[in-house]
Amino acid sequence: MTKIRSIESSICVVIPAYKVSNTIIDVVKSIGPEVKKIIVVDDGCPEKSGQLILDKCKDKRLSVIFHRSNFGVGCAVKSGYKAAIKLGVDIVVKVDGDGQMDTGQIPRLILPIQRGTADYTKGNRFFNLESIYTMPKIRILGNMFLSFLSKLSSGYWKVFDPNNGFTAISIDKLRLLPLSKLDDGYFFESDMLFRLKLLDTRITDISMVAIYRDEVSNLKIGRVMFEFPFKHFRNFHKRLIYTYYLRDFNLASLELPIGFILFWFGIFYGFFHWLKGQLLNIATPQGTLILVTMCILVGLQLLLSFFSYDTTSKD
Repeated sequence: MTKIRSIESSICVVIPAYKVSNTIIDVVKSIGPEVKKIIVVDDGCPEKSGQLILDKCKDKRLSVIFHRSNFGVGCAVKSGYKAAIKLGVDIVVKVDGDGQMDTGQIPRLILPIQRGTADYTKGNRFFNLESIYTMPKIRILGNMFLSFLSKLSSGYWKVFDPNNGFTAISIDKLRLLPLSKLDDGYFFESDMLFRLKLLDTRITDISMVAIYRDEVSNLKIGRVMFEFPFKHFRNFHKRLIYTYYLRDFNLASLELPIGFILFWFGIFYGFFHWLKGQLLNIATPQGTLILVTMCILVGLQLLLSFFSYDTTSKD
Protein backbone atom coordinates (compact mmCIF):
# COMPACT_ATOMS: atom_id res chain seq x y z
CA MET A 1 0.00 0.00 0.00
CA THR A 2 1.39 3.42 -1.01
CA LYS A 3 2.23 5.59 1.94
CA ILE A 4 0.65 9.04 1.69
CA ARG A 5 2.38 11.76 3.67
CA SER A 6 0.45 14.44 5.46
CA ILE A 7 0.00 17.62 3.44
CA GLU A 8 1.38 19.34 6.56
CA SER A 9 4.79 17.70 6.08
CA SER A 10 7.63 19.61 7.70
CA ILE A 11 9.92 21.06 5.05
CA CYS A 12 13.58 22.10 5.26
CA VAL A 13 15.33 24.13 2.57
CA VAL A 14 19.09 23.76 2.05
CA ILE A 15 20.92 26.56 0.20
CA PRO A 16 24.61 26.24 -0.73
CA ALA A 17 26.20 29.70 -0.80
CA TYR A 18 29.31 30.68 -2.73
CA LYS A 19 29.76 34.10 -4.35
CA VAL A 20 26.03 34.87 -4.10
CA SER A 21 26.08 37.91 -1.82
CA ASN A 22 24.02 39.90 -4.36
CA THR A 23 21.14 37.41 -4.41
CA ILE A 24 21.17 35.26 -1.28
CA ILE A 25 19.13 37.63 0.90
CA ASP A 26 16.33 37.85 -1.68
CA VAL A 27 16.35 34.06 -2.04
CA VAL A 28 15.94 33.51 1.70
CA LYS A 29 13.22 36.17 2.00
CA SER A 30 11.28 34.63 -0.88
CA ILE A 31 10.83 31.28 0.88
CA GLY A 32 7.22 30.84 1.94
CA PRO A 33 5.72 29.92 5.34
CA GLU A 34 5.24 26.29 4.30
CA VAL A 35 8.96 25.80 5.03
CA LYS A 36 9.85 25.01 8.64
CA LYS A 37 13.63 25.40 8.52
CA ILE A 38 16.16 27.12 6.24
CA ILE A 39 19.80 26.02 6.26
CA VAL A 40 22.37 28.15 4.42
CA VAL A 41 25.80 26.58 3.94
CA ASP A 42 28.56 29.13 3.43
CA ASP A 43 31.11 27.12 1.46
CA GLY A 44 34.11 29.29 2.26
CA CYS A 45 32.51 32.16 0.35
CA PRO A 46 35.00 35.02 -0.21
CA GLU A 47 32.04 37.44 -0.18
CA LYS A 48 31.01 36.26 3.33
CA SER A 49 27.52 35.33 2.16
CA GLY A 50 26.80 33.41 5.35
CA GLN A 51 27.65 36.28 7.67
CA LEU A 52 25.72 38.67 5.43
CA ILE A 53 22.62 36.56 5.89
CA LEU A 54 23.01 36.52 9.67
CA ASP A 55 23.43 40.30 9.71
CA LYS A 56 20.63 41.22 7.32
CA CYS A 57 18.02 38.50 7.76
CA LYS A 58 16.26 37.89 11.07
CA ASP A 59 14.14 34.94 9.95
CA LYS A 60 13.82 32.61 12.96
CA ARG A 61 13.81 29.58 10.65
CA LEU A 62 17.33 30.40 9.47
CA SER A 63 20.60 28.77 10.48
CA VAL A 64 24.00 29.04 8.80
CA ILE A 65 26.76 26.45 8.49
CA PHE A 66 30.26 27.74 7.75
CA HIS A 67 32.93 25.78 5.87
CA ARG A 68 36.48 26.89 6.63
CA SER A 69 37.30 26.80 2.89
CA ASN A 70 35.63 26.14 -0.46
CA PHE A 71 35.01 22.38 -0.61
CA GLY A 72 32.56 22.43 -3.53
CA VAL A 73 28.81 22.78 -4.00
CA GLY A 74 28.24 19.06 -3.51
CA CYS A 75 30.03 19.12 -0.18
CA ALA A 76 27.96 22.14 0.88
CA VAL A 77 24.70 20.40 0.03
CA LYS A 78 25.79 17.29 1.91
CA SER A 79 26.48 19.38 5.01
CA GLY A 80 22.99 20.81 4.73
CA TYR A 81 21.49 17.36 4.24
CA LYS A 82 23.23 16.01 7.34
CA ALA A 83 21.91 18.92 9.40
CA ALA A 84 18.40 18.42 8.00
CA ILE A 85 18.43 14.73 8.94
CA LYS A 86 19.18 15.67 12.55
CA LEU A 87 16.20 18.07 12.53
CA GLY A 88 13.81 15.22 11.79
CA VAL A 89 11.91 16.98 8.97
CA ASP A 90 9.90 15.06 6.37
CA ILE A 91 11.17 16.58 3.12
CA VAL A 92 14.39 18.40 2.23
CA VAL A 93 14.42 20.89 -0.65
CA LYS A 94 17.65 22.08 -2.25
CA VAL A 95 17.68 25.60 -3.73
CA ASP A 96 20.63 27.43 -5.25
CA GLY A 97 21.55 30.83 -3.87
CA ASP A 98 21.86 32.60 -7.24
CA GLY A 99 18.18 33.51 -7.54
CA GLN A 100 17.52 31.42 -10.66
CA MET A 101 14.86 29.31 -8.95
CA ASP A 102 11.32 30.40 -8.16
CA THR A 103 10.91 29.37 -4.52
CA GLY A 104 7.18 29.93 -4.91
CA GLN A 105 7.20 26.60 -6.77
CA ILE A 106 8.28 24.64 -3.69
CA PRO A 107 4.70 23.43 -2.95
CA ARG A 108 4.50 21.99 -6.50
CA LEU A 109 7.94 20.45 -6.17
CA ILE A 110 7.16 18.58 -2.96
CA LEU A 111 3.57 17.56 -3.79
CA PRO A 112 4.43 14.17 -5.40
CA ILE A 113 6.47 13.28 -2.31
CA GLN A 114 3.62 14.31 -0.01
CA ARG A 115 1.22 12.17 -2.03
CA GLY A 116 3.58 9.21 -1.86
CA THR A 117 4.01 8.93 -5.64
CA ALA A 118 7.69 9.94 -5.67
CA ASP A 119 10.71 9.86 -3.37
CA TYR A 120 12.72 12.52 -5.23
CA THR A 121 11.58 15.37 -7.44
CA LYS A 122 13.58 17.80 -9.53
CA GLY A 123 13.00 20.81 -11.72
CA ASN A 124 13.02 20.49 -15.49
CA ARG A 125 13.51 23.71 -17.49
CA PHE A 126 12.74 22.03 -20.83
CA PHE A 127 9.02 21.27 -20.43
CA ASN A 128 7.97 24.76 -21.49
CA LEU A 129 9.32 25.42 -25.00
CA GLU A 130 8.80 29.18 -24.72
CA SER A 131 11.01 29.40 -21.65
CA ILE A 132 13.83 27.63 -23.50
CA TYR A 133 14.28 30.70 -25.71
CA THR A 134 15.30 32.70 -22.62
CA MET A 135 18.05 30.21 -21.80
CA PRO A 136 21.59 30.95 -23.01
CA LYS A 137 22.29 28.82 -26.12
CA ILE A 138 25.46 27.34 -24.67
CA ARG A 139 23.44 26.04 -21.71
CA ILE A 140 20.88 24.44 -24.03
CA LEU A 141 23.55 22.54 -25.94
CA GLY A 142 25.42 21.62 -22.78
CA ASN A 143 22.28 20.35 -21.07
CA MET A 144 21.32 18.21 -24.06
CA PHE A 145 24.74 16.58 -24.10
CA LEU A 146 24.94 16.10 -20.34
CA SER A 147 21.34 14.88 -20.13
CA PHE A 148 22.11 12.02 -22.52
CA LEU A 149 25.21 11.06 -20.55
CA SER A 150 23.19 11.19 -17.32
CA LYS A 151 20.50 8.92 -18.76
CA LEU A 152 23.21 6.46 -19.75
CA SER A 153 25.00 6.49 -16.39
CA SER A 154 21.98 6.62 -14.08
CA GLY A 155 19.47 4.48 -15.97
CA TYR A 156 16.76 7.12 -15.56
CA TRP A 157 15.98 7.38 -19.27
CA LYS A 158 12.84 9.49 -18.72
CA VAL A 159 14.56 12.12 -16.56
CA PHE A 160 15.89 15.26 -18.24
CA ASP A 161 17.86 18.34 -17.19
CA PRO A 162 20.03 16.38 -14.70
CA ASN A 163 22.05 19.37 -13.51
CA ASN A 164 19.00 21.27 -12.35
CA GLY A 165 19.64 22.03 -8.68
CA PHE A 166 16.00 22.64 -7.70
CA THR A 167 15.27 19.31 -5.99
CA ALA A 168 13.32 17.72 -3.14
CA ILE A 169 13.85 14.40 -1.41
CA SER A 170 11.97 12.49 1.27
CA ILE A 171 13.83 12.14 4.53
CA ASP A 172 13.39 8.36 4.43
CA LYS A 173 15.25 8.10 1.14
CA LEU A 174 17.82 10.71 2.19
CA ARG A 175 18.76 8.61 5.22
CA LEU A 176 19.57 5.69 2.89
CA LEU A 177 21.90 7.68 0.67
CA PRO A 178 25.64 7.14 1.19
CA LEU A 179 26.38 10.86 1.36
CA SER A 180 30.11 10.34 1.79
CA LYS A 181 30.26 8.69 -1.65
CA LEU A 182 28.52 11.53 -3.48
CA ASP A 183 30.60 13.95 -5.53
CA ASP A 184 31.74 17.11 -3.73
CA GLY A 185 31.69 19.30 -6.83
CA TYR A 186 29.29 20.26 -9.62
CA PHE A 187 28.78 16.61 -10.57
CA PHE A 188 26.76 16.23 -7.37
CA GLU A 189 23.27 16.27 -8.98
CA SER A 190 24.21 13.68 -11.62
CA ASP A 191 25.90 11.51 -9.01
CA MET A 192 22.72 11.75 -6.91
CA LEU A 193 20.70 10.25 -9.78
CA PHE A 194 23.14 7.35 -10.06
CA ARG A 195 22.99 6.61 -6.33
CA LEU A 196 19.21 7.04 -6.22
CA LYS A 197 18.83 4.50 -9.03
CA LEU A 198 20.73 1.94 -6.97
CA LEU A 199 18.13 2.52 -4.21
CA ASP A 200 15.19 2.01 -6.64
CA THR A 201 14.07 5.59 -6.07
CA ARG A 202 10.93 6.92 -7.74
CA ILE A 203 11.80 10.22 -9.46
CA THR A 204 9.46 12.81 -10.95
CA ASP A 205 10.40 15.80 -13.11
CA ILE A 206 8.54 19.03 -12.30
CA SER A 207 8.26 21.73 -14.97
CA MET A 208 9.82 25.03 -13.97
CA VAL A 209 11.11 28.23 -15.52
CA ALA A 210 14.63 29.36 -14.69
CA ILE A 211 15.27 33.05 -13.99
CA TYR A 212 18.34 34.31 -15.82
CA ARG A 213 19.91 37.61 -14.89
CA ASP A 214 23.44 38.94 -15.31
CA GLU A 215 25.01 36.49 -12.89
CA VAL A 216 28.24 34.73 -13.82
CA SER A 217 28.18 30.99 -13.29
CA ASN A 218 30.97 29.43 -11.23
CA LEU A 219 30.67 26.34 -13.43
CA LYS A 220 33.31 26.42 -16.16
CA ILE A 221 32.21 24.77 -19.42
CA GLY A 222 35.72 23.67 -20.36
CA ARG A 223 36.13 21.78 -17.10
CA VAL A 224 32.69 20.16 -17.36
CA MET A 225 33.28 18.87 -20.89
CA PHE A 226 36.25 16.84 -19.68
CA GLU A 227 35.33 15.98 -16.09
CA PHE A 228 31.66 15.03 -16.49
CA PRO A 229 31.98 12.50 -19.37
CA PHE A 230 34.65 10.58 -17.46
CA LYS A 231 32.52 10.42 -14.30
CA HIS A 232 29.41 9.43 -16.27
CA PHE A 233 31.45 6.69 -17.97
CA ARG A 234 32.58 5.43 -14.55
CA ASN A 235 29.03 5.44 -13.12
CA PHE A 236 27.65 3.75 -16.24
CA HIS A 237 29.93 0.75 -15.76
CA LYS A 238 29.22 0.63 -12.04
CA ARG A 239 25.48 0.63 -12.71
CA LEU A 240 25.77 -2.19 -15.23
CA ILE A 241 27.72 -4.34 -12.79
CA TYR A 242 25.40 -3.63 -9.84
CA THR A 243 22.16 -3.93 -11.81
CA TYR A 244 22.81 -6.79 -14.22
CA TYR A 245 25.36 -8.98 -12.45
CA LEU A 246 25.41 -8.45 -8.69
CA ARG A 247 21.72 -7.82 -7.92
CA ASP A 248 20.15 -9.68 -10.82
CA PHE A 249 21.01 -11.85 -13.81
CA ASN A 250 18.71 -12.06 -16.80
CA LEU A 251 18.75 -12.28 -20.59
CA ALA A 252 20.06 -8.72 -20.88
CA SER A 253 23.01 -9.76 -18.71
CA LEU A 254 24.02 -12.17 -21.49
CA GLU A 255 23.18 -9.91 -24.42
CA LEU A 256 25.58 -7.16 -23.31
CA PRO A 257 28.90 -9.08 -23.09
CA ILE A 258 28.16 -11.41 -26.03
CA GLY A 259 27.07 -8.51 -28.22
CA PHE A 260 30.09 -6.43 -27.20
CA ILE A 261 32.55 -9.27 -27.97
CA LEU A 262 30.98 -10.20 -31.32
CA PHE A 263 30.71 -6.60 -32.52
CA TRP A 264 34.28 -5.60 -31.72
CA PHE A 265 35.67 -8.96 -32.87
CA GLY A 266 34.02 -8.33 -36.22
CA ILE A 267 35.39 -4.79 -36.38
CA PHE A 268 39.01 -5.69 -35.55
CA TYR A 269 39.05 -8.99 -37.44
CA GLY A 270 37.64 -7.28 -40.51
CA PHE A 271 40.12 -4.41 -40.25
CA PHE A 272 43.01 -6.86 -39.88
CA HIS A 273 42.08 -8.73 -43.07
CA TRP A 274 41.41 -5.49 -44.95
CA LEU A 275 44.83 -4.18 -43.97
CA LYS A 276 46.41 -7.51 -44.87
CA GLY A 277 44.79 -7.40 -48.28
CA GLN A 278 46.00 -3.87 -48.90
CA LEU A 279 49.59 -4.64 -47.94
CA LEU A 280 49.85 -7.95 -49.81
CA ASN A 281 47.53 -6.95 -52.65
CA ILE A 282 45.34 -10.02 -52.19
CA ALA A 283 41.57 -10.40 -52.06
CA THR A 284 39.89 -11.17 -48.74
CA PRO A 285 38.24 -14.63 -48.84
CA GLN A 286 34.45 -14.57 -49.16
CA GLY A 287 34.08 -16.72 -46.07
CA THR A 288 36.01 -14.17 -44.03
CA LEU A 289 33.75 -11.34 -45.27
CA ILE A 290 30.66 -13.34 -44.30
CA LEU A 291 32.09 -14.09 -40.84
CA VAL A 292 32.97 -10.43 -40.24
CA THR A 293 29.57 -9.23 -41.42
CA MET A 294 27.68 -11.75 -39.29
CA CYS A 295 29.70 -10.93 -36.16
CA ILE A 296 29.11 -7.20 -36.55
CA LEU A 297 25.39 -7.53 -37.31
CA VAL A 298 24.64 -10.10 -34.60
CA GLY A 299 26.73 -8.18 -32.06
CA LEU A 300 24.98 -4.92 -32.93
CA GLN A 301 21.57 -6.58 -32.68
CA LEU A 302 22.37 -7.96 -29.22
CA LEU A 303 23.63 -4.57 -28.04
CA LEU A 304 20.50 -2.84 -29.35
CA SER A 305 18.36 -5.47 -27.63
CA PHE A 306 20.18 -4.82 -24.35
CA PHE A 307 19.69 -1.07 -24.54
CA SER A 308 16.06 -1.56 -25.51
CA TYR A 309 15.59 -3.54 -22.30
CA ASP A 310 17.55 -0.99 -20.27
CA THR A 311 15.59 2.00 -21.56
CA THR A 312 12.17 0.38 -21.11
CA SER A 313 12.80 -1.08 -17.66
CA LYS A 314 10.96 0.66 -14.82
CA ASP A 315 12.55 3.94 -13.73
